[in-house]
Amino acid sequence: MPRVYLVRHGQAAAGFDQDRDPGLSDLGRSQAQTVGNTLAPKGPHQVISSPLRRCRETSQPLCATWDVTPNIVEAVAEIPSPTDDLSARTAWLQSIMPGRWADIGDPTLETWRDQVVEAIRVLSEDTVVFSHFIAINAIVGHMQNDDRMVVFRPDNGSITTIDVIDRKLSLVEMGAEAETQVR
Repeated sequence: MPRVYLVRHGQAAAGFDQDRDPGLSDLGRSQAQTVGNTLAPKGPHQVISSPLRRCRETSQPLCATWDVTPNIVEAVAEIPSPTDDLSARTAWLQSIMPGRWADIGDPTLETWRDQVVEAIRVLSEDTVVFSHFIAINAIVGHMQNDDRMVVFRPDNGSITTIDVIDRKLSLVEMGAEAETQVR
């Protein structure tokens, strides 16, 4: 029975409306170190990261401690935006977050959500996954049979623990929550 640790990346150095792929802020680097210190005694395990910088940078302290290289997996990346315009992207995300997946009516997003869940369901060994707010919500929502886009608000650097039992996901512990605002 694989145990999976879903880690939300540390605080980004720039907002969703400022940079498509920001690295970590000073606080984010501190959060990454805390994640590394927290998870280090549990492994080493396989590490998966979203290709986005904030996730790769959050994984670095743990990967250095375990002397492993993260597998970069597109399926655990941020929710795909329908626009490249940064301010329009922020408005779009703010408009869909209070809703339900069924109400969005976008097959691309439904496929993305299914791929995020499937990327976790197929894991066959203990794994740490560095991902994003909506991706982690898609996984938790799936486990709770809850169609809301946002079922909880994982803080930057939070760790949500799940077990994979016969390809079914079982929540062990929710990560720390914090008020999250799309900026």
